[in-house]
Amino acid sequence: MRILSIHFDEAISILVYHRFLIARLPFRTIQKINAIAWNKLDGYIAVGGENGLLKVLKLDSVNDNESGTKSRGLATTSNLSMNQTLEGHTESIQVLVWNESHKKLTTSDQNGVIIVWMLYKGAWYEEMINNRKKSTVVGMAWSTDGQKICIIYEDGAVIVGCVAGNRIWGKELKHVHLSGVQWSPDGKLLLFSLKNGQVHLYDNQGNFVMRVAIVCHDATFEPIPIVGLDWYNGLNGYMNGFCQSLAIVFENGRAQLMKDESDTNPSIIDTRMYAVNCSWNHNGSLLAISGKQFSEEKEINLVQFYNPSGDHLRTLKVPGNSISCCVWEGGSLRVALAVDSFVYFANIRPDYKWCYFKKTVVFTSCKPHKPGTCLSFWDTTNNQCHTRWVSLLLAITGYGDYCIAATRSETDESLGKYGLLLYNTLGTPVDGKYINIEPICVAMNSYQVFAASKNNFVVWHYKTPKSITAGTARCKMFHIDDNPSGAVEIIQELDSIGKVPVSMHDTIDPVCCLSATDKCLIIGRESGLIQYYALPHIVLTNRYKISTRPHKMAINCNSTRLSIIDMSGVMTVLDISEAVGRPTTAVEGNKLERKDVWAMRWASDNPQLLAIMEKTRMYIFKGIYPEEPVVCSGYICSFNDLEIQAVLLDELMDNPDKPSKDYLIKLEIKSLRDTRQLLEKVGINEACQFVEDNRHPRLWRLIAEAALKEMNLTMAEACFVRSRDYSKVLFVKKLGDINNEAIRRARIATYFKNFDEAEKIYMEADRSDLALNLRQTLGDWFRVIQILKNGVTAPDHLLKTASSAIEYYELGKNTSKMIECYYHLEDWKNLESMIDVLPEGDALLEKIGDMFAANAVHTEAVKAYVKLGKVKLAINLCILHNRWDVAIDLAKKFNISKISDLLMKYTVHLVEQGQVMTAIQMNVQAKYYLQAAEHAYRVAESETQKPNKNLLKIKKHYVYAAKLVEMHRKNPNTDDWQSSDPLIYETAWKGAEAYHYYMLAHRLLYAGKLHDALCVAYKLQQYNDYIPESDIYSLLTLTACLDRSFAICSKALMKLKSLKNLSNAEINQYSKLAWEIFRQNEPINMKKSLNTMCPNCKIHFPTCIASGQSIIGVSIWFCQSCRHPAVERKMSIQNTCPLCHSKNEKQ
Repeated sequence: MRILSIHFDEAISILVYHRFLIARLPFRTIQKINAIAWNKLDGYIAVGGENGLLKVLKLDSVNDNESGTKSRGLATTSNLSMNQTLEGHTESIQVLVWNESHKKLTTSDQNGVIIVWMLYKGAWYEEMINNRKKSTVVGMAWSTDGQKICIIYEDGAVIVGCVAGNRIWGKELKHVHLSGVQWSPDGKLLLFSLKNGQVHLYDNQGNFVMRVAIVCHDATFEPIPIVGLDWYNGLNGYMNGFCQSLAIVFENGRAQLMKDESDTNPSIIDTRMYAVNCSWNHNGSLLAISGKQFSEEKEINLVQFYNPSGDHLRTLKVPGNSISCCVWEGGSLRVALAVDSFVYFANIRPDYKWCYFKKTVVFTSCKPHKPGTCLSFWDTTNNQCHTRWVSLLLAITGYGDYCIAATRSETDESLGKYGLLLYNTLGTPVDGKYINIEPICVAMNSYQVFAASKNNFVVWHYKTPKSITAGTARCKMFHIDDNPSGAVEIIQELDSIGKVPVSMHDTIDPVCCLSATDKCLIIGRESGLIQYYALPHIVLTNRYKISTRPHKMAINCNSTRLSIIDMSGVMTVLDISEAVGRPTTAVEGNKLERKDVWAMRWASDNPQLLAIMEKTRMYIFKGIYPEEPVVCSGYICSFNDLEIQAVLLDELMDNPDKPSKDYLIKLEIKSLRDTRQLLEKVGINEACQFVEDNRHPRLWRLIAEAALKEMNLTMAEACFVRSRDYSKVLFVKKLGDINNEAIRRARIATYFKNFDEAEKIYMEADRSDLALNLRQTLGDWFRVIQILKNGVTAPDHLLKTASSAIEYYELGKNTSKMIECYYHLEDWKNLESMIDVLPEGDALLEKIGDMFAANAVHTEAVKAYVKLGKVKLAINLCILHNRWDVAIDLAKKFNISKISDLLMKYTVHLVEQGQVMTAIQMNVQAKYYLQAAEHAYRVAESETQKPNKNLLKIKKHYVYAAKLVEMHRKNPNTDDWQSSDPLIYETAWKGAEAYHYYMLAHRLLYAGKLHDALCVAYKLQQYNDYIPESDIYSLLTLTACLDRSFAICSKALMKLKSLKNLSNAEINQYSKLAWEIFRQNEPINMKKSLNTMCPNCKIHFPTCIASGQSIIGVSIWFCQSCRHPAVERKMSIQNTCPLCHSKNEKQ
């Protein structure tokens, strides 16, 4: 998500992702405000300041009508519905945090007094109070689930308590001065920031884990305090799987954004100001960093906005002397700023990734616990929504019947790291192209797609079903500094010359936006340079220059004018008619320039009409002259026929799963509204004179339709001619040939879609045949039947129509025709009932079976074929639909052989085609579990051979294979294929065990439980058939060394040196490592023995799958699925088996 605009005004403040308005909320006292906290669920705002100032506010929209619903399309302005002063603190408030789940507010002042407030009967009351009296509280944070709170003091004291007020644990961190705290999203880790600029990580029990690496500045010379620490909790989903969510901001304005606590490649930010605070919005798509900047001996309060990748989006200047805090509202449509003794509020106008084409709104949303972006295709006509998931959406735009989405490639990157996908209105990919440049913006016209990175741009001629035979698809790439003339490309095509390499070097003036029509491509660069390319051959014909960086561009319908919105929200319009060979009409004084603009749309049928969104108003310009503005906050979808359609994306994003037509707004421009008023209040002649002065086909059509209603056919025909609508001119001429006035009125009623009125006129005129024809044309067959029941004579072909003839065929007991009627009516329920009605062997059963089979309804088709007696036909249908279980059951029931041989051959074919998982699924359906298990083991083994193997994925494959063996053991199939491994039952779980213990050893090692990790790593020596010996003994060497078990370490090192296929360099490295370890340590174990086997009988103890330790003298729990043991005490808190993940059926 990006920002469109930011601006200040005198009402309640409004901030927008282009420049939008802000206003302030003053307090009667002059105490400085230190902190603000905004409850994202209920909307309460806590404000804390000096001398114990503590208030709870709530804003309610004044746009609500009497029924409580918000006025559609209006920007939100608000009044205070709560302004309660909370008394209890005497010193300056330092920290405020909300527990949104339990509706509690926790506050702390300079003396260390902590008070918990609760809501009771619409007011806030003190619930608990605590005073440590030793130090000042510098940070408090509730866990994501609201069950725990962590309180930190400046002197290093840490207290973790529960929501009921009980203390869970406390700890004194020696020689440490804390400044901030955050919980990890899963509540398992605590992150502490220190005043010396360090960040330490602890687990939720207070054990030190590690020190977080700081790379945004060098802290070795001078410690720089951390002023902002915020970790997005992920409750509202992530934009993509690569999204940074942890922000660490330093006082010098430098910051780093990390994916998690272990991210080794964070995004670095330099805000170039003295920072004071940072805050993520509700879905982690925007980060606000507030602070001060010194300019010309004057301090300026700023709020900088960044995306999760660290790219700067907007800068908001805030009035006042000292800003102390910036927080977000729940939906991220507003922020609150603490400045001096004022609270400023600002509305946000998000730059959503969306587009509109062919009456379809395409928008994006994120889902909790599912990384990636959900693309929703909302058909506004039928109010249906289709969804697609992409890993990362970079840009999207629409044109004509299709839209183009730029995504990160999810398949083999050898084809290209990024993909351009062409979608239709159903969200079905129509065409696609892989590219190797990262697109930051895309545009398209009726035959080409343009995608630009910062240095290059690609031109791709896409194909659609309509143009599938029109030549070959071409794709060309250019560097933005090139000067293409078009001649070179034509010569290359004629001579069939291979691809000429294109430069990929970094330019000093990167691309930032682009726009295109069928005639031209225009690319904007960060310096303000605008490059004009003529199409279809990419020819650079002109350059333009503006003083600021362009953010968005749009071209009018005849490619003569270009509107540009720059980064500060200023919109200008350039005359580009010179570049297309037209004489320029621009003169000094005709320049159009507007401030605080965040959206624009040219009319698709008039090159002079332009609609823009400025602050909270929509302006329509004809040339340089604006009409009266309309208050609206919708996003403009289309501008055609003097009508603007907009969508309320803010409301749509709040409820993306159930879009409503209430989110759509239609606005008419002034000339259309005035014409309607003239027709209603004055008459056609006056309205016609007005339209003569404001000519447009839509206005002439409006006059023509008004004349039709008054039966003035001469005026209607003349106006339809001027509206250039030939079909309606013919319609009026046909009306003139009708002598019967009643029928003429009925035809006019049909034109205006008043079908009931038209039918009524036909029936009154005794022309029921025309009424019948009308309903038949509309497809209203129920009404057709009603008209026929009234005794109206109908032709034979109408009686044969399925919907009108069904009742007659039922009365005549014509079963064959009834089946046809049910099929054409798609009445599957009655068609299925016919299978039970017909006797066995009836030829109509085959007809019914074919009907169901043609629509992939195989269950009913099989039922019909079996009753007919054609079992082989039913089996072939099951095989066709991969329902091998049904096919094999039928073969056994009717003693049909060779079905298993066919399954084997098809399995081999699928494996050879690389569709191993399909083959496994097919065998599982056929209950050939052993054969499926064999292929599952092969899949797991192939995963182990990959260079960047996923251990968890490998374990899942082995567990799946083992469960298939268990299913075969429980339900043996005598026809099942016999495994080539005679020990498959004994070794079924060995692969799963190997990788389970391998990952468990790593987890214990990273958690600092060295001896436990060594015990597990020692057991891995039994699994060298599944895990490479180098991996096993490397892990064993490391854990043994860290655990100071040097005897085991020595043996593991010797084993490593004796491995085959080692290079001399590797042997020397192992020898050097052994020297470094054992020149200072004797090869003896410093700790207790591992207890892996009984010292008397030499039998290995059972291993606990939960901890990896030997089970000795304690109660044992066994998994009912995999039959592996664990310590009963360990499993009492587990919901699933750690190995096979089956449900733990607790006794």
